[in-house]
Amino acid sequence: MSEDWLLEDIRQARRRNYLYTIIIVLLLANIGGTVFLFAYTNHYISDLRLRNDLLETQLSSLSQDIDRLSSQLSLQKYLNASEFMVLPQIYNETMFSVVMIRVKTPSGYGQGSGFVYNKSGYIITNNHVVEEAWENENVEIEVTFVDGTIVPATRVGRDPYSDLAVIKVDVDPDLLHPLPLGNSSDLVVGETVIAIGNPYGLSNSMSAGIVSQVGRELSAPGGYIIVDVIQTDAAINPGNSGGPMLNLRGEVVGMNTAILTMTGEWSGIGFAIPSDTIKRELPSLIENGSYEHPYLGVRGTDLTPDTAEEMGISEITKITSRGALIVDINKTGPSAGKLKEKDVIISVDGHIVRSFYDLVLYLERNKRPGDEVTFEVVRQTGSKFIKEFVTVELGIRPRPP
Repeated sequence: MSEDWLLEDIRQARRRNYLYTIIIVLLLANIGGTVFLFAYTNHYISDLRLRNDLLETQLSSLSQDIDRLSSQLSLQKYLNASEFMVLPQIYNETMFSVVMIRVKTPSGYGQGSGFVYNKSGYIITNNHVVEEAWENENVEIEVTFVDGTIVPATRVGRDPYSDLAVIKVDVDPDLLHPLPLGNSSDLVVGETVIAIGNPYGLSNSMSAGIVSQVGRELSAPGGYIIVDVIQTDAAINPGNSGGPMLNLRGEVVGMNTAILTMTGEWSGIGFAIPSDTIKRELPSLIENGSYEHPYLGVRGTDLTPDTAEEMGISEITKITSRGALIVDINKTGPSAGKLKEKDVIISVDGHIVRSFYDLVLYLERNKRPGDEVTFEVVRQTGSKFIKEFVTVELGIRPRPP
């Protein structure tokens, strides 16, 4: 019996030892797993930190690349706008569009410039370059292209009041390279402009300068004025007349026309007819051979204290100090019986008029013969000066004498 108990005790001891062994193994496994997990976690965290550092380095490098590219783009933008980069390109793209124009007169040759308007062979130039051909049918017009091709030209249309003319050549269309007309109203003082023409017969010469001022005026036949004229310091000399004035996009923004000089040569002040005027008149010049300007039938000047005193209306300055003072009225013109001498126009169709130039500018830009315009005038009635509104239907400006 005792042996049975002894065997049972041994069995129980073995079971306990086996259980203890399992427990110890499990404890060791748990400790090992924890240690492994801790080590793995630390390694993973270190790896994440390494990856994060690498990403930060890459982002920093990428940021530097972006900054460098941005600087290069800014530089490229500057270079693209720089005249040193653009001017040769503009010349090479436009030189085939500029022509030399010679007018054979009984006394010799008159010479100027022009530029191609379209593939139909129309060429734009100044009226004063070709006017002798209109006045004398026996006078011939000759056009020379940059490649040396010389062809005769026919008369199409002209406007002495704006010094514009259109002639036409019959040549292979491949020889015609039209220039686009830009918007002269977008020009600003200081903007770079380019003049291309044939000064003194030197074909396809280029000069560059800036817009010195806009809104200048030039004299026109019959005591009228050309409005919106562009002033430039780009070199313009005899022979440049009729050539294009270009902006840095290669668009025609004006036509080189005149210089202000005491010697007959360039002195730093040149003038160009604006492209907006060319665009306004061109369809009529091509279709009808002429352009009809609106006609008010008055002569005037700026209102100033001196002119008011000279006209005997000094008291008017108590009502207005600026305006277009009417000096004389054509008795058969559209204003007869409506406007009066000594009237001062202070607005037209609601637009303020500060000078006689303002009045002419508004009519030239916005009105055509047959249009009605409403003027606000200050006029003398008895011993008083009052404001009134006057409506006039515009006529057609008479042809130049």
